[in-house]
Amino acid sequence: MSRVRIAVIGAGTWGRNHVRTLATLPDIDLAAVCDTSAQRREDIRRHFPDVPVTEDVGEALDGADAAVIATPAGTHAALARTVIERGLPVLVEKPFALTVQDAEDVAELAAGRGVAVVAGHLLLFHPAVQRLGEMIRSGELGSVYYLYGQRVNLGQVRPDENALWSFGPHDVSVAIHLLGQPPVRVTAHGMAYLQPGIEDVVFVTMEFDSGVIAHVQLSWLDPHKERRLTVVGSKRMVVFDDMQPREKLKVYDKGVDRPPEYTSYGESLAIREGDIYIPRIPNVEPLTAELRHFAQVARGLEAPHATAADGVEVVRVLAAAAQSLAEGGRPVSIEPTRSSVR
Repeated sequence: MSRVRIAVIGAGTWGRNHVRTLATLPDIDLAAVCDTSAQRREDIRRHFPDVPVTEDVGEALDGADAAVIATPAGTHAALARTVIERGLPVLVEKPFALTVQDAEDVAELAAGRGVAVVAGHLLLFHPAVQRLGEMIRSGELGSVYYLYGQRVNLGQVRPDENALWSFGPHDVSVAIHLLGQPPVRVTAHGMAYLQPGIEDVVFVTMEFDSGVIAHVQLSWLDPHKERRLTVVGSKRMVVFDDMQPREKLKVYDKGVDRPPEYTSYGESLAIREGDIYIPRIPNVEPLTAELRHFAQVARGLEAPHATAADGVEVVRVLAAAAQSLAEGGRPVSIEPTRSSVR
């Protein structure tokens, strides 16, 4: 199999994880690492002495077969356009862009140039999320009633984006993936306690055309570190707890049985208490799975699992939530994606 030379643009906290992971993967070479910070460039040189390091994006892309963009969110769209115009496949970290217009422009440019784009929706590559999706699609959970998640911790406080844009892409992308449809309406409430205008805590509720609702708590100002998603179905309920080192999924065979002839209030409903079981989940780091997939996309051997259109879809939801947040929690309908993007 041919080696793929991948450049990493952005060597901050998460970009460094891309560098670390790519450096360990077989059949992949780090073409270059690019960052505007002299301190981060020196740090990369010290830990990866054989990797070219530069502050010039064009120089980093010279000789590369593909690129990862892991810079601050406000630069994603412009840098993605630069890579696409070079004709190189690109993985754009979350959020895909900070406006719907920018997201759609990137997707349309990629489609017009025939360049593959992977949206950095990392949790779609998590083996527990993939197993949970299989359970839903197979009918093992019955009809999905609702789901809710928590993504909270104390820090990292960001000055350039609020908790919605920092954490929200994970939970929005997972909800859309699991339910197989985007939400049609969103409501968001939040407050900025530490920095004016940058919400530290945000509560988002998404409504889907199927009648399912999804609620998410997002915060970097919380005493707990939680990465949990609960899915409630008519047959079974599942908890995905990413903070657990091994038991990521727990399936609860419990619910409420309602006979077909049920017409009265409560007297015919029966609570069902069944077993709890823990499926075996492969111990695969999601970032490793994502970058292996991206390398195959760059080789032309796989189609992107998370496409540019998927990136646009998530940005649409986040933008609607941001509008609701700014307007005191007013429900905001989500407009469909431009047909030219898909």
